[in-house]
Amino acid sequence: MSNHKDLQKLSAAGLLISLGIIYGDIGTSPLYVFKAIVGEQRISDILILGGVSCVFWTLTLQTTLKYVVITLRADNKGEGGIFSLFSLVRRKAKWLVVPAVVGGCALLADGIITPPITISAAIEGLVPSFPHLHTVPVVIAIIVGLFVIQQFGTSMVGKAFGPIMFIWFTMMGVLGISFIIQEPSIIKALNPYYAVQLLTSNNYHAFIILGAVFLCTTGAEALYSDLGHCGRSNIQISWIYVKTCLILNYLGQAVWLLQRNGHIVDLNLENPFYKIMPQWFLIFGIGIATVAAIIASQALISGSFTLIAEAVRLNLWPKVKIHYPTEQKGQLYVSSVNWLLCAGCTGVVLLFKHSDAMEAAYGLSITVAMLMTTILVSKFLKKKKVPNYIVGIFLTMYLLIEGLFLAGNLNKFVDGGWFTLSIGFLLFSIMWTWHIARRIRNRYVKFIEIDDYFKIITELSEDETVPKYASQLVYLTSANFDSEIESKIIYSILQKQPKRADVYWLVHVDVVDEPYKKEYEVNFLVPNKLIRIDFKLGFRVEQQINLLFRKVVEDLVKNGEVDITSTYKSLNKHKIVGDFRFVVIEKVLSRSHNLSLYEKFIMAYYTYLKKVSLSEERGFGLDLSFVTVEKVPLMLAIPEAVELTRTNYHNTTIA
Repeated sequence: MSNHKDLQKLSAAGLLISLGIIYGDIGTSPLYVFKAIVGEQRISDILILGGVSCVFWTLTLQTTLKYVVITLRADNKGEGGIFSLFSLVRRKAKWLVVPAVVGGCALLADGIITPPITISAAIEGLVPSFPHLHTVPVVIAIIVGLFVIQQFGTSMVGKAFGPIMFIWFTMMGVLGISFIIQEPSIIKALNPYYAVQLLTSNNYHAFIILGAVFLCTTGAEALYSDLGHCGRSNIQISWIYVKTCLILNYLGQAVWLLQRNGHIVDLNLENPFYKIMPQWFLIFGIGIATVAAIIASQALISGSFTLIAEAVRLNLWPKVKIHYPTEQKGQLYVSSVNWLLCAGCTGVVLLFKHSDAMEAAYGLSITVAMLMTTILVSKFLKKKKVPNYIVGIFLTMYLLIEGLFLAGNLNKFVDGGWFTLSIGFLLFSIMWTWHIARRIRNRYVKFIEIDDYFKIITELSEDETVPKYASQLVYLTSANFDSEIESKIIYSILQKQPKRADVYWLVHVDVVDEPYKKEYEVNFLVPNKLIRIDFKLGFRVEQQINLLFRKVVEDLVKNGEVDITSTYKSLNKHKIVGDFRFVVIEKVLSRSHNLSLYEKFIMAYYTYLKKVSLSEERGFGLDLSFVTVEKVPLMLAIPEAVELTRTNYHNTTIA
């Protein structure tokens, strides 16, 4: 814990780490932004000056103001990201789950296209020098390699990320300055007048330009997601350096382009990013660019893991196995997501081949994610009692800016935007189904007053005519109040093979809005017979119920609050601890004819997702050796009265 808190404070180490983790995606934009803005058009003053102006003001309004200044304040005990933000405001309104889910999916879909576009743009720098080089296999090899090393944890490599990115940004700044010196008047391009002039000019299609300009700010969302790794002050200070270097580099590229004023240049062969490098430096430049691209991809992949882990705990994603490869906090690895992303990225490279084709698919989904963050942040500001007119200005301004960018990016739908949107939609369908199906299931869970059963449970426990099922019997319950219990559990104890035990335990897990909370409460409903434990775990805490449960039982035994010695005479003599057994009740959907068509579809999809995801007992980290899974029908319909007539009678009666 301690080293994590230290990172939150402003420090040289924190600044370096933030360079490595956070700025990958924004930092590699200069590789392709100008290429996208100019495209195949003739180079002109309006286009280049306007382009720089648009980029500068986008970085200022979108990245600096919205993210670095405003959104970074919306932290959940130091953690950032769209799901952390959602858990801060979800009490405000039921419908807020929609922007959270849509935004989360858009971010994940974006994680599939960022690695291919950045790595391709970097490697394509080699093409002018080696015209016969096939970039696709090289890019795929790098991407697959990157996904293979994920399972070993990346903290070792992570230490080198900061210094490398520092070299990368410094290099971009210096190269930019080397060209600005040749044409110092280029500084005038920072004037918003040129941006307006370009966007209102009849010779250029404003929306297409906006779609290209937007690529310079795509990493802003990642910057917020990684807040927990670095702390707000480190991000805000290092952003000053990063933004300066970026702007210098864009200005330098603009000078190079204006030296070719009036010409049409094939920017795929002559990428201005590489053209402002001296010839002798080019090979180093491409090397550093490739490493920076890999670092940018790494940041997005780790971000995706964190997103999925949070979604699982907020019940928005099927349970998946989450590994913790290193001791470092926040380092996790989800193999299912890893290989899905790997397949997705490889697919993108094979489908689009070159970075200029990928630019089309890029940006559309991230605009959607940004719009969703805007909605959630405005709710957060309201919750923080910010005056309404300020919230209004914030909402209007960013819905307008992002709406314009969305319109600009929608032009890309046909060229490749359909790809990320369809992946986003697939992810959305999974999250939405999981969320709604739980709501449908909970509608049919019946809770009953538990104290009606204290007497019979105590009697069962002492009834020696019933064979003992386990010394300690543990049930997972979803009842939020300790006065209630699902009727299913009582049914399981008393009727479905009566289960006699020395002590019955009820365990309830509550996922709370604080990221790293770990607390529990114990209630002795019937002393030494029926005990309920409530865990309050943060949405970033691994739910290993059997470890946590054992720890609690140890504590209770130590305090002499419970006796878990086996009651079998032979074992009791030797003070041997009784056996524990977990019972997990799986609610199976039986006849469902009172569900609407939509709900039937959701439940069918849900059943399929359940098959492919981790089972309840694995998800809670319970040892498979002593878990009994009982399937209990989730009775949706009361069976109709059955008409049957008996035709024969014997006069045998029981005396």
